[in-house]
Amino acid sequence: MTLDNSAERDLIILEQIEQDPNTTQAALASGLEVAVGTINWHLKRLIEKGYVKASRVERRKLKYVITPEGIALRTRLAFDYMQNSFNLYRLVRERVIVALEDLQKAGYHQARLEGNGDVAEICRLTCLEQGVTIVSEKDTPVLRIVGLKIFLEMENHS
Repeated sequence: MTLDNSAERDLIILEQIEQDPNTTQAALASGLEVAVGTINWHLKRLIEKGYVKASRVERRKLKYVITPEGIALRTRLAFDYMQNSFNLYRLVRERVIVALEDLQKAGYHQARLEGNGDVAEICRLTCLEQGVTIVSEKDTPVLRIVGLKIFLEMENHS
């Protein structure tokens, strides 16, 4: 549900070049936590497609400039990223609401949350909105997050 890895990297590279045209491949690689060769590949591809232009500033230093086509690509990639993020948010929220409806039908208004990351944050916000309190007591039902799935575990609690 997110942009593919290549598109996401292209978006980040284009944004970083826009912020700092004097950035280096090493700095881009460090920011994305990938090898310099990976950045080199992406940049060559972006240059070949006309999204970025490179000009030599010093013997071993390049300056990157995003072309109008590159700006259009960055805008499209950013829009796609946001669209996919909202779709992901809606999907997770719907799954949490279904689990909370089951929890509340069983007479509970508290649950323990097991998991972390963005999905856990969506779960926390949805619980707050639905009037379910997140607690740490071991004897309460559990909302377990596994990837994008939410499991309600109520054994020994009904």
